[in-house]
Amino acid sequence: MGWRSRASAVAVLWMLAAVVAVAALDPDQDELERAFPIVEPDHGHTKLRLAKEGLEAIKRIETPIAAVAVIGPYRSGKSFLLNQLLSLTCNKGFGVGHMRDTKTKGIWVWGTPIELDVNGSKVSVLYLDTEGFESIGKSNVYDDRIFALATVLSSILIYNLPETIREADISRLSFAVEIAEEFYGRVKGQDVAFEPAKLLWLIQRDFLQGKSVQQMVDEALQRVPNNNGDKYIDEVNRIRDSLAFMGDNSTAFSLPQPHLQRTKLCDMDDQELDPLYIERRDELKQIVTSMIKPKLLQGRTLNGKEFVSFLRQILEALNKGEIPSTGSLVEVFNKAILERCLKLYNERMERVGLPVSVDKLQLIHNLAEDEARKLFDKQHFGKHHTTRSILKLDEEMRKVFGNFGFANEYQSSKLCEAKFSECEDKMEHLQSLKLPSMAKFNAGFLRCNQSFEMECVGPAKESYERRMSKMLARSRALFIKEYNNKLFNWLVTFSLVMIVIARFVIKFFLLEVAAWVIFIFLETYTRLFWSSELLYYNPIWHMIVSSWETIVYNPVLDIDRWVIPIVVVLSFLAVYWRCLGVRKRIGRSLLPLYRGSYGSSSRPRTD
Repeated sequence: MGWRSRASAVAVLWMLAAVVAVAALDPDQDELERAFPIVEPDHGHTKLRLAKEGLEAIKRIETPIAAVAVIGPYRSGKSFLLNQLLSLTCNKGFGVGHMRDTKTKGIWVWGTPIELDVNGSKVSVLYLDTEGFESIGKSNVYDDRIFALATVLSSILIYNLPETIREADISRLSFAVEIAEEFYGRVKGQDVAFEPAKLLWLIQRDFLQGKSVQQMVDEALQRVPNNNGDKYIDEVNRIRDSLAFMGDNSTAFSLPQPHLQRTKLCDMDDQELDPLYIERRDELKQIVTSMIKPKLLQGRTLNGKEFVSFLRQILEALNKGEIPSTGSLVEVFNKAILERCLKLYNERMERVGLPVSVDKLQLIHNLAEDEARKLFDKQHFGKHHTTRSILKLDEEMRKVFGNFGFANEYQSSKLCEAKFSECEDKMEHLQSLKLPSMAKFNAGFLRCNQSFEMECVGPAKESYERRMSKMLARSRALFIKEYNNKLFNWLVTFSLVMIVIARFVIKFFLLEVAAWVIFIFLETYTRLFWSSELLYYNPIWHMIVSSWETIVYNPVLDIDRWVIPIVVVLSFLAVYWRCLGVRKRIGRSLLPLYRGSYGSSSRPRTD
């Protein structure tokens, strides 16, 4: 029997192990009958972090989830209200504090969801308690994150307010909704439409002065007349406009005080509370139940694991985002967006190689401006308070464009001045040609003008074109004035040189005669009319000038550049002709020539 005893003992151990494993996987339901933190503040009370214990409780849920979150100022009775909705006592439900400091830190969830049938589907309803805002020792940024996170996660958002609705409450809700809307669409870069939670205004007060709570809310959310254009009232109205899209999902409800001794509420049962409060509380439960719908993300419901994943993504986005305080609305947050838009605008503008024409710079500015605005439209924070940010973006882009305009003018002036100086030097060089040539001057004049027109660009071009025209006209007039004098002197020198060469070097009679004719014409004409400039009006002079221009400057050879080498070559040929007897071999057929000296003639001399 010993082996049977051992076998029985092993079987018992396996059974115990299985029970322990099952217990580990499926904790006792009683352990979930309490509140768990799901989001906690960091040490500086500026950012939020996830609480593992509460997330594990939510992950167990396999049915679609709906969340009811209560928000409001600290010490306004949020935790007590949640306990009343869950029919829990203070000792068992959410912790209720009677001290001046806030009891709830971060966001807490009741571990056991309420199971409801919604349109034939089973839905698990989570009740969320949030840390109250306006308590000491926290930044406004922290309050905004709590507020926004509750707005994103919840299916029903209960705004618990004591006594009345203040302007700060409207502003804070507007801002939180915009934060939630923005970051809801930024999870993993997805562009999903924001599905706002159903808003329930809960006003806890005893007297409404003849107005229903719905009338109070409607009046608080109405636009304020602003006939005088007051900027403060404009801001107030913009805040109300941002909540307009929640109007169809908004409900107002009043709840009287449960008892005069508020610090002893947790020690009282329903029989001790105000009967009117009990009646209104039960009505509130029915309203909340009727409003509940499962949370949708991209059109589909979320189970426990998906809800936790969504919470993790949203919290990461909120902690990374530079969320401003409520008082600044959205402009402070948009500051980073503006900087990115301006950086993009600068990058596009800096691709332009200055200088450019004014029209081209304007075109590039328009394209860069469109890109920056598209980026702003895609990333800006808030859809209802962007007027200031857009005006700021436009103003900054105008400043940058103005700076580029000044830089373009400077670079244009610098380039055009360089081209102008280059043309001026070119004109001075043409004035000092060795052999004056109107054709060469005109060709240089044209090239210089074309080069200036092509390379001088930008806003300075117009003024430099006027300077260029005056300089070229002045250079042209000066060249024409000196042209006849220089050409006259050169032709006189040329005729004398040709006379000497024709008579003493090559002894070509016809060439000598032609040279004498040119010399006599030039000297006689200028003596008769007292000026070489008047040669310009003589047809013969025009023929001479045309011949001169053809010889001195033509597409094949520029004599001005080769005058010295040509003179050297011609001198060498003349010496060769004279000294080596080339004249005797090739010159006999050229008539008339000088046959010999006058003293060696065979003809008899007569008196």
